[in-house]
Amino acid sequence: MHDKKASPVPPAPPLFTWEFASDPYPAYAWLREHAPVHRTALPSGVEAWLVTRYADARQALADQRLSKNPVHHSEAAHGKGKVGIPGERSANLMTHLLNIDPPDHTRLRRLVSKAFTPRRVAEFAPRVQELTDRLIDGFADRGEADLIHEFAFPLPIYAICDLLGVPPEDQDDFRDWAGMMIRHGGGPRGGVARSVKKMRGYLTELIHRKREDLGEDLISGLIRASDHGEHLTEDEAAAMAFILLFAGFETTVNLIGNGTYALLRNQGQRERLQRALAEGDEGLLATGVEELLRYDGPVELATWRFATQDLTIGGQRIAEGDPVLVVLAAADRDPERFAEPDTLDLSRRDNQHLGYGHGIHYCLGAPLARLEGQTALATLLRRLPDLRLGADPEELRWRGGLIMRGLRTLPVAFTPEDIADTTTRENPSV
Repeated sequence: MHDKKASPVPPAPPLFTWEFASDPYPAYAWLREHAPVHRTALPSGVEAWLVTRYADARQALADQRLSKNPVHHSEAAHGKGKVGIPGERSANLMTHLLNIDPPDHTRLRRLVSKAFTPRRVAEFAPRVQELTDRLIDGFADRGEADLIHEFAFPLPIYAICDLLGVPPEDQDDFRDWAGMMIRHGGGPRGGVARSVKKMRGYLTELIHRKREDLGEDLISGLIRASDHGEHLTEDEAAAMAFILLFAGFETTVNLIGNGTYALLRNQGQRERLQRALAEGDEGLLATGVEELLRYDGPVELATWRFATQDLTIGGQRIAEGDPVLVVLAAADRDPERFAEPDTLDLSRRDNQHLGYGHGIHYCLGAPLARLEGQTALATLLRRLPDLRLGADPEELRWRGGLIMRGLRTLPVAFTPEDIADTTTRENPSV
């Protein structure tokens, strides 16, 4: 009697192709099973470790031996500029929360955290609802729209500009710069770096103007804030405003876009949510947005980390100086942590997903993103109840880029909204 031969391990799937971008989850399932901590060459040429299992990911996100500061990267000099946001180094915008460790991280995070308390976010809710309705008003009577460009993209841009204190007359400039930044490889060569440089120049000028006339906005708060008598430097204030804008809009663009797309592909769950909203039950909306973050979240890989000493993750030795990328999209579909992880269940309760990170770098703007996501999805489903895809899913394209996951476009169709309904909503006395 011969022992049965072990089944051969299937070959590793290709990573970071256009086909992979459309649906990375089968490849991540292979990595979780066969190579949970996997060294690979990224499209930029930089080599990094991908961490794909939930338990390992959670450990890595909280491990302070993994620094956020690129100075710890052991890559040759030519690779050092390839591990962050294009243009942030040359624009002197490196001293922000995604690139620093304690104690500077602790000090800066404390200074800005007061802008994102539950109370402050709740006070901002009427403004988010106003922006949401205004944007839907722009296409509701047409019967079709591109929900990325006409809704998911402008909503968080205008919201974060309001919070930062960018005057209304300047917000369209921010929209243009932000649009270039999220195109990643889809725009003109060097376009992202140029947009970052323009944004830096504008923020420096705006900080100078606000010093003369402080308001209640976040940039004014950064200017007046101090921690044990230590004020933010101008570079720190500009970098903080920049990263709050950058991190505060693209994640929400993708939350709204990916979330709407998932609902349109899962008709039973979408109808369930619509029934709950019609009955005045907001509970399913809250758990539903958390499930959408887990199921196909806006951040595919957590931002860069660098080993400050030799360490072990998931049984794999990581050398000092090596870059580590935690794959949130893989961890959040780990069957060891989530029952039926590839199934969308809006009522999922035990849902400690990693979509907003974990540990000291947990997303500061999570309360605002939740508010914007819940408001956007609920309002879309209420106002456009027969919303449906306006293109074959195979025709949709996902944006390039390493960290974020989002659609380039999301064409939809629906029964045009009766203009009388809009008039009545805006003026109940009509």
